[in-house]
Amino acid sequence: MRIAIVAESFLPLMNGVTHSILRVLEHLQERGDEVLVIAPSTQDADVPAEVYGAYIHRLPSVPLAGYANVRVALGGVYRVKRILADYAPDVVHLASPFVLGWRAAQAAHQLGIPTVAIYQTEIPSYAARYGVPFLENWAWNRVEQIHLLASRTLVPSTFALNQLRGRGIPRVDMWRRGVDTQRFSPEKRDAGWRASAAPDGERIIGYVGRLAAEKQVEDLAVLADVPGTRLVIVGDGPQRAALQTALPAAVFTGFLGGEELARAVASFDLFVHPGEFETFCQTIQEAMASGVPVVATGRGGPLDLVENSRTGWLYEPGDLAGLRARVMDLTGDDAKRRAFAEAAHASVQGRTWSVLGDELIRHYKAVAGHPAVGRPVIEPVEIR
Repeated sequence: MRIAIVAESFLPLMNGVTHSILRVLEHLQERGDEVLVIAPSTQDADVPAEVYGAYIHRLPSVPLAGYANVRVALGGVYRVKRILADYAPDVVHLASPFVLGWRAAQAAHQLGIPTVAIYQTEIPSYAARYGVPFLENWAWNRVEQIHLLASRTLVPSTFALNQLRGRGIPRVDMWRRGVDTQRFSPEKRDAGWRASAAPDGERIIGYVGRLAAEKQVEDLAVLADVPGTRLVIVGDGPQRAALQTALPAAVFTGFLGGEELARAVASFDLFVHPGEFETFCQTIQEAMASGVPVVATGRGGPLDLVENSRTGWLYEPGDLAGLRARVMDLTGDDAKRRAFAEAAHASVQGRTWSVLGDELIRHYKAVAGHPAVGRPVIEPVEIR
């Protein structure tokens, strides 16, 4: 197939959207598909012009206010329309569309090119966290307009599926996320890493993710004095300095990737995620694949990932006393924690990116050749 992926964010910025795109590109390269990625420009001179065989077309961009490493593409619909018309893809993949993705949705619609839109970021709900709650309705209107134009919308969780269907979005299907169970494995647990993070042998409570307002990492302050534990924060972002002040006893590793990240996650005793606006939460899957039980907020993607009293605990959004109680339950009971860890590891086996990549291809094939964008599409067909 010939596929154009429009990326709201991409390398060198690493986040859930970029990670998913990279795994998709890897799968498409293995299949021999032709791929163009349209993404915001970057000031990093070292980024490659091709990634997994896909050519990266960069559009002029500016940094997002208060979050300098996030770039917002400039230009109108016509610029994207010209690129798509020249490339003539079979399908346009809109990765977490909002700004650039909105232009691409309109451009593809005008050209009669089918689109698969990936709903991956609950942007409207970020408004209150960033002090602009009056923008939430406008943001939801934008999201609805994009997905009403799409030939098919894919969501990663039951919560997201119900959320969009409840807003009247048609043609919504599930497409979860894979996890690399070779990279994220209990075998990566490292006694040396644990000793450096918790030299007195404390149980390690770990978090992995961006240090940004929507992740609510400041809620972890309720865990600061849990007896016999050490809080380890993996990641970077605009709130890092404030969080280091609020959590002086925590270990902040900064951004980790590759084997460094796999070793860190496997070395946790417990993984926590306090964010309430996760449509999926890939880091939870990675922790579970590493044999680490999870305590997470009971909203969004974690509802599908964490099975209460088996692979971890979910707590009511905002109930920080409940968060603390659930963490103490597992850090204080080695046998229970081991049982949860084994169940967590078993629960994600088989969720490979190869399987999820094939599912995505079926969605591409279902809409390709049906340029009546915005109308019902046929059910997925088998790859032959």
